[in-house]
Amino acid sequence: MSETGDEEFEFEPENNEPPRGSDPEKRIAKLTSELDACKTEKQEYLDGWQRAKADYVNALKRFDEEKKAERMRGVIKAAEALLPAFDALERAKEHGGLPEGFAGIVRQLEGGFSSLGLEPLGEAGEAFNPALHDALGQDPAPSAGADDTVSAVLERGWKLGDSVIRPAKVRVYHFAGHA
Repeated sequence: MSETGDEEFEFEPENNEPPRGSDPEKRIAKLTSELDACKTEKQEYLDGWQRAKADYVNALKRFDEEKKAERMRGVIKAAEALLPAFDALERAKEHGGLPEGFAGIVRQLEGGFSSLGLEPLGEAGEAFNPALHDALGQDPAPSAGADDTVSAVLERGWKLGDSVIRPAKVRVYHFAGHA
């Protein structure tokens, strides 16, 4: 020990010279083998890391898709719960039996549906599409050009993005001269 109480260590550098009597070719072969093993191990670690990173990126994408789907399911559930009340208000409005204060509620519901991304389906005069419309009857078409178009909307349908929440209940023109 020194006067300060610290132990003193002597450092001797490694001797880089091969031990006497050893074959340099064997030593080179051994080092080459060790280097190859290190390269193989490094590649295995790199491959594992890349797989883990790809799994992580895929998991993030899957979580994002699940989150969007869950939000969509929530909006659809809310819309399905509110649509019967909205339909009742719409029918009352069409028949003139809607008090003035309720007209504001209808506008609020329409605005709420719009802000959630819901779009109404079904307009008189548009082409009948069985994916968007539920045909409940036929009316005679005034001309061949009106064949298979919506003649009347009995109940508005709704969609969210590409998903139809409820098809529109409609009547469809049918041209009698149609074969």
